[in-house]
Amino acid sequence: MLNPNLDEIQLTKDDYERYSRHLILPEVGVEGQKRLKAASVLCIGTGGLGSPLLLYLAAAGIGRIGIVDFDVVDTSNLQRQVIHGTSWVGKPKIESAKNRILEINPYCQVDLYETRLSSENALDIIRPYDVVVDGTDNFPTRYLVNDACVLLDKPNVYGSIFRFEGQATVFNYEGGPNYRDLYPEPPPPGMVPSCAEGGVLGILPGIIGLIQATETVKIIMRQGNTLSGRLLLYNALEMKFRELKLRPNPVRPVIEKLIDYEQFCGIPQAQAEEAKQQMELPEMTVQELKQLLDSDADNFVLLDVRNPNEYEIAKIPGSVLIPLPDIENGDGVNKVQELVNGHRLIVHCKSGMRSAKALGILKQAGIDGTNVKGGILAWSKEVDPSVPTY
Repeated sequence: MLNPNLDEIQLTKDDYERYSRHLILPEVGVEGQKRLKAASVLCIGTGGLGSPLLLYLAAAGIGRIGIVDFDVVDTSNLQRQVIHGTSWVGKPKIESAKNRILEINPYCQVDLYETRLSSENALDIIRPYDVVVDGTDNFPTRYLVNDACVLLDKPNVYGSIFRFEGQATVFNYEGGPNYRDLYPEPPPPGMVPSCAEGGVLGILPGIIGLIQATETVKIIMRQGNTLSGRLLLYNALEMKFRELKLRPNPVRPVIEKLIDYEQFCGIPQAQAEEAKQQMELPEMTVQELKQLLDSDADNFVLLDVRNPNEYEIAKIPGSVLIPLPDIENGDGVNKVQELVNGHRLIVHCKSGMRSAKALGILKQAGIDGTNVKGGILAWSKEVDPSVPTY
């Protein structure tokens, strides 16, 4: 509770010992620790951001923590999602997170919601909690969390990360701005790559997640100046922080109900367009590509449109690298034309999506080609397991 009856909250002998470093801080003291014990926080996601903030919220003495996630732990998560361990690979993230939280603080109540947050369940899940912390990585869920917090008048502690940069702020707190004041409209689907596509420095979400945890604790204890009205930007490579002011937009649309956020962000339309493009493109399986490579035929060109650092990780023998960005800006189109020179063009990427996009651009330039279904991930899984996956 953000305004609990502190006379009803009692600290135990163990609490006094466990939180002694808090209690001797004048800004925290017994009253602040009671506020933390009485508080409830809902964390959306147990990924890069959710991992550190959940650890520190539990350690700080938050009495009740809710976790929303429906994913399982993957080996690729362990580089940054520090709440999970190797023994939990393949198991639900929320169970892994609960196990670790209770090791840190066995007195914390942990509520689990192994489900995808949606317009149908968001209000019911969020309603019992005092503060919501957004640790998600996609625009539909960010808009959903924002709108639900606005409707329920809940503070929304926001963070996001990409490659070497992160940002954090507090939305919908004491009349401050909300997410729609920062991003009135979502970007076109595919314009902002995910961490799986663009990568992320593993340490980065730790820094942003701990900023979110700090803001959450300050809101609960009613101490200090929060990031409400300020967007904190962090560049890890430069080790620099800077701030931008945020203000409520006086003409922003009034949020009256939850909507279809996939539709709002253009996801179904983009998926339909991608499916249409892929249906129009000739495709081949990785087994068919293997047969072609084994035949020693020399009447084709195998083009890889991934980024150079991906090419260093894993490659299909005989492939030639021309990254998709080069094709998009036009420089790569001429290179492809020179390479093809009457030969059959076969294009692959990591999973088949970027190669389909490249083929769409090349087709407009009069260059036809065939897409490798499933990309190098399918090659590693179905043809050559020695090829690393990433």
